[in-house]
Amino acid sequence: MCRHLAYLGPPVTLADLLLRPEHSLLTQSWAPCDMRQGGTINADGFGVGWYVAGSPVRYRRATPMWSDESLPGLADTIRSEAVLAAIRSATVGMPVAEIAAQPFTEGQWLFSHNGVIAGWPGTVAELARDLPVTDLMTLDAPTDAAFLWALIRHRLRNGMTARKAVADVVSTVGEQAPGSRLNVLLTDGTTVVATTWWHSLSVLCTGERTVIASEPLDSDPAWTPVADRRLLVATRTGVDQYPLD
Repeated sequence: MCRHLAYLGPPVTLADLLLRPEHSLLTQSWAPCDMRQGGTINADGFGVGWYVAGSPVRYRRATPMWSDESLPGLADTIRSEAVLAAIRSATVGMPVAEIAAQPFTEGQWLFSHNGVIAGWPGTVAELARDLPVTDLMTLDAPTDAAFLWALIRHRLRNGMTARKAVADVVSTVGEQAPGSRLNVLLTDGTTVVATTWWHSLSVLCTGERTVIASEPLDSDPAWTPVADRRLLVATRTGVDQYPLD
């Protein structure tokens, strides 16, 4: 599968968040701990999104994070109060290309999916009928993650709250495609909505910053694993959890 994280808190450099921790996303790109039969490494691209003056900026590559010689210099100079980043292990048959690297974005939103839709695309073909034809014709990439984002984005555009949109899509896709792995992260720069659906997720909340990640970034004992079938709504000061049916 993939690995991803979201951060809300005081300004931090991308390097201090993505590259320097003892079990950073950089380390997880070649030595993840909990892939749950979803591959062995995350070498099929990466992306990071951050906010500048309230608007998201994105940097993506189709190569492994460890091979990008430009990233360390950029990451040392970029600071942000909100970050969403992902490293990719592509599902067999899906393209390895920059357009498939997450996060996906529109307006204020950054989105990432860690997992797979089982039986893609046949199991969720009926759900495509809910989308405008133009959305289907302009998917970010021909992948299950991009389709999942299109479903959530369509609900956001129609005025649904982020919490409701994510819960509705993840529950519906999970029902239509049993055996799917549906960990998602969605942020507007002030709040993060996240899910666990048969994949690992941990939270670190100190009262002034919150980090949500597929795997703990360090050995801090304050990291707390999130149980399966949970929806999280996080700010920089706290995290609420709800059952996800």
